[in-house]
Amino acid sequence: MRYLPSLLFTHRLYDTICEMQKDEHELCTVGIGGIAGDGIIETGHTLGSMLTALGYQVSASFTYPSLIRGGHNFARISFAAEKVWSDHEELDILIALNQETITLHRRELRPGGLIIVEQDEATDEQVIAIAYTEALAQAQAPRIARSSLTLGALCRLLNLPLEALYTALQKSLKKTESAANTGLARIGYTQIQSKKFHCPAPPLSPHGAKEFVNGNTAFARGLIAAGLEYYLSYPMTPTTSLLHYLARQKEEHKLTVIQPESELAVINMALGVAYAGKRVAIGSASGGFALMQEAFSLAGMAELPLVVAVSQRQAPATGVPTYSSQTDLRFCIHAGHGEFPRIVVAPGDPAEAYLAGINALNDAWKYQVPVIVLLDKILSEHAMTSELLPAQAAHELGSVAEHPDSHYGRYAMTHNSISPMAFPGTLDTAVKVNSYEHDEKGFTVEDLPSVSAMLGKRQRKGALMRKDLTSRGGIKVSGDLKSNTALLFWGSTKGPVQEAGRDLLRPVKFVQVLGMEPFDTEGVSKALDGVKTIINIEANENGQLAGLVRERTGIRASDMILKSDSRPFEAGALASQINSVLTKPL
Repeated sequence: MRYLPSLLFTHRLYDTICEMQKDEHELCTVGIGGIAGDGIIETGHTLGSMLTALGYQVSASFTYPSLIRGGHNFARISFAAEKVWSDHEELDILIALNQETITLHRRELRPGGLIIVEQDEATDEQVIAIAYTEALAQAQAPRIARSSLTLGALCRLLNLPLEALYTALQKSLKKTESAANTGLARIGYTQIQSKKFHCPAPPLSPHGAKEFVNGNTAFARGLIAAGLEYYLSYPMTPTTSLLHYLARQKEEHKLTVIQPESELAVINMALGVAYAGKRVAIGSASGGFALMQEAFSLAGMAELPLVVAVSQRQAPATGVPTYSSQTDLRFCIHAGHGEFPRIVVAPGDPAEAYLAGINALNDAWKYQVPVIVLLDKILSEHAMTSELLPAQAAHELGSVAEHPDSHYGRYAMTHNSISPMAFPGTLDTAVKVNSYEHDEKGFTVEDLPSVSAMLGKRQRKGALMRKDLTSRGGIKVSGDLKSNTALLFWGSTKGPVQEAGRDLLRPVKFVQVLGMEPFDTEGVSKALDGVKTIINIEANENGQLAGLVRERTGIRASDMILKSDSRPFEAGALASQINSVLTKPL
């Protein structure tokens, strides 16, 4: 390999980056690639956090195979002054910690794009070579720390303050590691010294600093804000990070976090926790939740409050476990056997996931039903600049019996069919819950009048839930409200749809469905009333949302844009697909 100077920077790259300042919607995209064990995801989070702290709007994706070591790991970080709803495929800068990253992603570089590599891997004029080995030896740091070198170099290239990177590294690393890594960042920065090529990053966001957070963390914080006391989970991608995050919060928020031996144990233990009067949530992925169906029905029959996070991955069976899909909407709406009221909500970004965590725990206790928060791998693990407002937090206790005694009935008939709760250990009070059909005190019944009475009670409670929750709003409508063209979508597809909206040939209406059960039939019907072209966009093969809308409202989507290959929609490609529909003859 031939040696290259520390900086080989083409004039085209200089022109490309500086051009970004002319339009506040222009963005910069950085890719970081290596193998598992190179710290790619942590490096991407550090960069995203630093950029957000500086005032940028950031969106980042993280992809990795189902391997502990090896395989290709990649982080893609897009940032700009205005809101960035999803990352973009076209790269301005590629940080390659191995040759495979160059092979796989070089085609994604825009004209004049730049590759940062280890000195011995430099091959042409598009490459900046950094002396990794020498720098690591100088700092007496492990090989995984070389990513800090590249972040330091990136700060110099984009004229970002190195102090901001120091702060981000100190927050993400242990004290024993941060000193070495900040030193490496300084070395990387100085290796890229060049007065000739001064290339500032895109302009700062006018909206002020927020935070860089993924959906799992945001959802967990929502649960905590609503008074979570117990969290149980068996590790399963992509909800494992939810378990890890809450485990780290145990001391600060007085949580009990348990990893039982299986998903069956998770949900059955959680039902016991709810029976004892503690606010509890559980989490799993598609296949893990499939194992919980009998106990999920028990929650419905026994009227036990329970929150279940279900994060979809590419299925069926084990599928492609570290990639995503939107294939479990119908499964979750109809989860369990028998008919009983439940709530299913599908947030589309971290801010919505935070609110979903708050509302899910409060609604579970208010209505004494199981609540499913339907996430997916993209929402769970990808991250973006978000605003999680403490003022939105609330802790609602639900209906609790004031002075229960020996006459207490756990399933007492009330005006709204919600029975006041009491809990084991209450003086002179027997609290009986039952998986069989039961009377008001919880004793098993099979006679027709008693069975009909309890069936009617649960149905009336479901009707109350439908009225309350749809009035809260199960959809979001934005864009051109008078347009006769609507984009219909749900979940993490929101990001690419919103980002693609910048490049559409004409204004459209955006209709996002969040409340899947109860379904806001009236709201969705009103949003789509008079719309001639409904373009349904989903990451599945069968258009599950489109089918649900047709079933509940009678409205049929005129066009489908579906993607079922486990990879997310890319905003640019999606815009082209939507524009193809917009320009076809009527």
